[in-house]
Amino acid sequence: MTKEQERQHEEHKGKARWHQFGPYVSDRQWGTVREDYSADGQPWTYTTHDQARSRAYRWGEEGIGGICDQKQLLCLAPAFWNGHDPILKERFFGLSGPEGNHGEDVKELYYYLDNTPTHSYMRMLYKYPQHTFPYEWLVHENARRGRLKPEFELNDTQIFHNSRYFDIFLDYAKADPHDILLQITVHNRGEQDAPLHVLPQLWFRNTWSWGYDDYKPELRATEAGQVQIQHDNLPDLMLHCEPLDGQMPELLFCDNESNLQRLHNCPNEELYQKDGINDYLVHGWHQAINPAQRGTKAAAHYVLHVPAGQSRVLRVRLASPELKDPFADFDRILKQRRQEADEFYHHLQTDLHNADARNVQRQALAGMLWSKQFYYYDVWQWLHGDPAQPAPPRQRRQGRNSNWEQLNNMDIISMPDKWEYPWYAAWDLAFHCIPLALVDAEFAKSQLLLLTRDWYMHPNGLLPAYEWNLSDVNPPVHAYATWRVYQMDRKHNGPADTAFLQTMFHRLLLNFTWWVNRKDLNGRNVFEGGFLGLDNIGVFDRSAPLPTGGHIEQADGTSWMAMFALNMMRIALELSKTNPVYQDLASKFFEHFLYIAYAMANVAELQLDLWDDQDEFYYDVLLNDDNQRIPLRIRSMVGLVPLFAVEVLEEDALQSAPQFVSRMNWFLENRPQLATMVSRWQEPGKGQTHLLSLLRGHRMKKLLRRMLDEAEFLSEYGVRSMSRYHQQNPYIFEHADGGNDRVDYEPGESSTSLFGGNSNWRGPIWMPMNFMIVESLQRFYHYYGPDFKVEYPTGSGQHCSLLEISQALTTRLTKLFLRDDSGQRPAFGDDKQLQQDPHFRDYLLFHEYFHGDNGKGLGASHQTGWTGLIAKLLQPRAGE
Repeated sequence: MTKEQERQHEEHKGKARWHQFGPYVSDRQWGTVREDYSADGQPWTYTTHDQARSRAYRWGEEGIGGICDQKQLLCLAPAFWNGHDPILKERFFGLSGPEGNHGEDVKELYYYLDNTPTHSYMRMLYKYPQHTFPYEWLVHENARRGRLKPEFELNDTQIFHNSRYFDIFLDYAKADPHDILLQITVHNRGEQDAPLHVLPQLWFRNTWSWGYDDYKPELRATEAGQVQIQHDNLPDLMLHCEPLDGQMPELLFCDNESNLQRLHNCPNEELYQKDGINDYLVHGWHQAINPAQRGTKAAAHYVLHVPAGQSRVLRVRLASPELKDPFADFDRILKQRRQEADEFYHHLQTDLHNADARNVQRQALAGMLWSKQFYYYDVWQWLHGDPAQPAPPRQRRQGRNSNWEQLNNMDIISMPDKWEYPWYAAWDLAFHCIPLALVDAEFAKSQLLLLTRDWYMHPNGLLPAYEWNLSDVNPPVHAYATWRVYQMDRKHNGPADTAFLQTMFHRLLLNFTWWVNRKDLNGRNVFEGGFLGLDNIGVFDRSAPLPTGGHIEQADGTSWMAMFALNMMRIALELSKTNPVYQDLASKFFEHFLYIAYAMANVAELQLDLWDDQDEFYYDVLLNDDNQRIPLRIRSMVGLVPLFAVEVLEEDALQSAPQFVSRMNWFLENRPQLATMVSRWQEPGKGQTHLLSLLRGHRMKKLLRRMLDEAEFLSEYGVRSMSRYHQQNPYIFEHADGGNDRVDYEPGESSTSLFGGNSNWRGPIWMPMNFMIVESLQRFYHYYGPDFKVEYPTGSGQHCSLLEISQALTTRLTKLFLRDDSGQRPAFGDDKQLQQDPHFRDYLLFHEYFHGDNGKGLGASHQTGWTGLIAKLLQPRAGE
């Protein structure tokens, strides 16, 4: 057991609170729904980046590489100023949704490089220009560009191209759970000496201005030039600041209070506001900081003169006031924690021999761990307002999330991206848990449990989707993630955590019932689902009323439910090994699956026809108000989701569940029309296994023929979300009034405004769906064995087993990040500096999705979240 694993064990057993502090500070709080108290419900305009430095937040805090405790009472994060910028760099800059030509977008370069599960060691890199940061240029150029042009990024300004920038490395290490070291190393990459102001900042989240608790903690300077921390709910702590060049840093204090004068042109009730340190440093306003050196926000102001091509180091330590010489053992502890992190990842990567692959995997997992965030959102309070604040507008009571008054979130949660998506998303989170289980199975399990808690899940059984619309419907992948995390935990940690599995099963029963009752409109086991997380993949917004009237019977919604039923059946069979009562529930889900499989098939008497014999593909079907059925012939990921509904049952699993087998045999004998829907159920496969899937071998081969065709779905870097067939043959839907809507193959950024245009499912490669394809093919192989072969790629004349194809797809996906023979990483696109500069080329960004033709990273640039699945794909025997 490594030292890091020992710490995890101590945490799990309650012996030490190693998770008490972590990287839980959001990268962005402004522009979130939580902080929006507008009448029109427009978060992007209610709280802006420009206002952020002056507004005390109600629900959370933001910073650059910040840490805080689990309740976010105290935050620590550095700020910087190059002497030219109009504002102190306390937070990352980016565009709001309406400002970006493809939606919201962070306009900074920063990398999460290392992290351990207990956050005993963490490392990140921020690249800060020495020139004036091009705030206005980024806003104006993106506003000028239309949707047919790419986003204008910080790198496009060429502000880094003459190396006039600082590489700022943040290294955190824990001596113990309440003793945290921070080393800030500043490299001047330019050819001229340059100054940099570095300000480690401490502040309390404002908990006293809302009318519930008027207790106000305090930060104050000591005679020795340190910052004393006084908070009734925290241990005794002090920020120890090391002298630089023989000088103690200047200590600056203000309060975490809104600047009402600046925000609303109203008199301030407090003397010193949140933006006081900014105003003192940038504008020289001495009256903005408290001369008594006390408040609820403080900074240690260091001025570094960094010679050209060299570096400077400063150190601070958040620890007990009783620590006599806080920097005597600083270097030793930091070095030791780095070595222990290396040991931890060496243990994980024993079978991963490629050095570049180890680097990619470690950064992917670092990003997953850095993306844990304190998330606070009490919908009842948000809707009704706070006693000490003006009442929210009346429209709020009937507006966004008004039917979610029970939701009360105050936890550390894995985020898709702490800047672009600093709020949890239900199906993203399920995927996050799979790579997280590689390094911290306990946290992965806790995350899955979290969304099913009473104070998260709606009383009707719906899981909360995301704060912009908690009622949106995401694919039901939590049962799948539950089973995968359970398997991984059992294999690598043991023994089997049946308590976790049992708890999740009972909570997911509620969610399954919600789907059956709410999303099967006509009780025919065909599910419309709605949004289902795929944004603009269809010709219509599937979460909104259709312009044609009627509703859509969704091939993917129905397939997701078939997968959900099989996942629940599998979990029930596992639980039945120790409690036979679960055999009845396994039977229930077996029968649910058969009914859905029957509905998915080409059954004339039901007039469903989700499978199209002409195109040999699954399509959504529009059922309009005249009961006319119109297949929406878009060859998209929607038609590939049926692959995911597959389960292989071993003979020994059936032998241990006799009641299930008895009920199953009765059902198959007495419902022969349903039995025919199951792929070769009565024929045992390799090693006496049995297959349940939506696809028989013949139909699966037809579907795979399209998926594995490089002229359609198969890209050099994975499976596209839409067939390239539509590049020459766009889908056009003709309306009765003569108008039309169309869908084209768009391999990069979206050209439509559907869902804000900030993501695109009309051609790019998405990691989670590719991951599902890879795992599904592996499960099919487990049944069919090596003799069942499919042409790969289509038209090549080469036939491969399903396992070989899954491995080949994995290779294509990992190629996105790995250097090719010429040293290029496809995800970097054609940016020569990213590809060649030694200070860029080995630092990875994990994008939201990737160009369908060339693999360039697109969308949110730090969405390690589900793109972090690359860590699992890189792991040898990833399919186990």
